[in-house]
Amino acid sequence: MSREEQRLDYLTDKDRHNRKGVDSQTWLAQKWQQHLLAKRRMKQGVFAVQASILLLCILLWEIAGQLKWIDVLIFSYPSKVGQQIVKDIVSGELWPHLAMTVSETVVGFLLGTLIGTLLAVVIWWSPFLSKVLDPYMVVFNSMPKVALGPIFIVLFGAGFTAIVVTTLSITVIVTTLVVYTSFNEVDANYTKVIRTFGGSRQDVFRKAILPASFPTIVSTLKVNVGMAWVGVIVGEFLVAKIGLGYLIVYGFQVFNFTLVLSSLVIIALVATAMYQFVVYIERKLVRER
Repeated sequence: MSREEQRLDYLTDKDRHNRKGVDSQTWLAQKWQQHLLAKRRMKQGVFAVQASILLLCILLWEIAGQLKWIDVLIFSYPSKVGQQIVKDIVSGELWPHLAMTVSETVVGFLLGTLIGTLLAVVIWWSPFLSKVLDPYMVVFNSMPKVALGPIFIVLFGAGFTAIVVTTLSITVIVTTLVVYTSFNEVDANYTKVIRTFGGSRQDVFRKAILPASFPTIVSTLKVNVGMAWVGVIVGEFLVAKIGLGYLIVYGFQVFNFTLVLSSLVIIALVATAMYQFVVYIERKLVRER
């Protein structure tokens, strides 16, 4: 074989190899696009089913109310609830109650997450303190927070502070237990490696424990959203003279169950919006890491 023929044969083999590499990249790109498309379709399908279930329930409720299959004095029906919400929005009666409940929830949510995380760090830092506080945390977590409400009212007065403290009694202990458990579940080999190179307990926490537990800490935000709403509504049931919880109690007292249901609908909508905002923040924080 001449040198020119060898050169042409070499170039042909090289071109074939390059083409094979390009084909592999194209195949991977196509598979990735198919995966994204399937994921998008799954998300759209889930949303469609969720929306269909919700609309079907609302439609059945409306029909049952209009045809008097249910007692409308107690259960009302969607169009009547919607009219109540629109009326409260237009008249301005809703906004003070909504602003108060949302502010209490946000404060309880932020303080509960912060204090609970800091308490988990303190407990992890001191094994002795962890063993001392463990039974107290378990007992306190099992206590009904409604029973503690009157104590908080006596201590802090009937108002904003007592409601926030009631919320903290729920969010702090849950955050502490979840985050502290996450600290303890970090792979012990990380700690051993840092200790081997002369790292202190502070280095272990900063370089191993905290980074490994970060997803759990962020996920706790989603749990605390629901817990904060529960704490606030329970507190408003007991003591408030303004707020969505107060509207629910007032509606029961005057047998205006449409007001009760409209307040529940507003709570559901605002709580969902707050939850979705926290999910958005979680995605951004995890993605930046």
